[in-house]
Amino acid sequence: MGFFLKKQRSGLSIGVAAANVMSEVVIVALGGSLMYDGGDIDQQWVQDASKIIHMTAAAGTKIGIVVGGGHLARENIGTARKSGVTDTFDLDLIGIAATRHNATVFSSALKTLGVDVAQNVPETTSEAAKSMQNHSVIVMGGTIPGHTTDAVSINLAVDSGAKRCTIATNVDFVYDKAPQLNPDAIPFEEMSLADLQAIVGPPEHRGAGPNVVIDPIGVQIAIDNNIELALLNGRKLERLAKCLAGETFRGTIIGVN
Repeated sequence: MGFFLKKQRSGLSIGVAAANVMSEVVIVALGGSLMYDGGDIDQQWVQDASKIIHMTAAAGTKIGIVVGGGHLARENIGTARKSGVTDTFDLDLIGIAATRHNATVFSSALKTLGVDVAQNVPETTSEAAKSMQNHSVIVMGGTIPGHTTDAVSINLAVDSGAKRCTIATNVDFVYDKAPQLNPDAIPFEEMSLADLQAIVGPPEHRGAGPNVVIDPIGVQIAIDNNIELALLNGRKLERLAKCLAGETFRGTIIGVN
């Protein structure tokens, strides 16, 4: 487990989390919203994030990356709904296609840096885990309807033997409620998977394009397989770099117990 340097400020717990020493395999979920600036791919962010992955892989760590759908998924799902598509399965497929597009973009950026990344975007976590045996990095998107990329990344941790899954999203911590809507939301720098499940709710699919801090189905997978989670703000890429390097970083660690 990592440790936490805690401070109290105006009743809120603000902390700095310490990562475990790098394991042989690390899994990172990159929220799709991180890749976009408005409606366009944020090329600078993609380049900077790719450099961090490059440095981590160069140190001998194998990395599995799962990329979300972000703006592209929301836009395409919205368009489909306006066209009369209402079936959740079909809408999920549209979202999955967007995640795979984003994964291809990120994989291409890694290839430009000379990273040993798998040529194809895997479509299952078992395929991805197998590909990691032959490559330093794999990049994938969604897999099947009903599973968000959070759930996919945690499944990939299970299949690849990783002990932790790091989730890079657009908030600093796990909060007791949505901080975007609640200025008094309380951040947690340390909690258990059971604590997290109490916040996100039961493991039920909420339809295409959900926006919760961590998918409740993924949380259940982590509970069932003793996978520790770490959450950090992926817009602050220095935090991701520190996490992957085994250094202290600002964020939340969700322990098994």
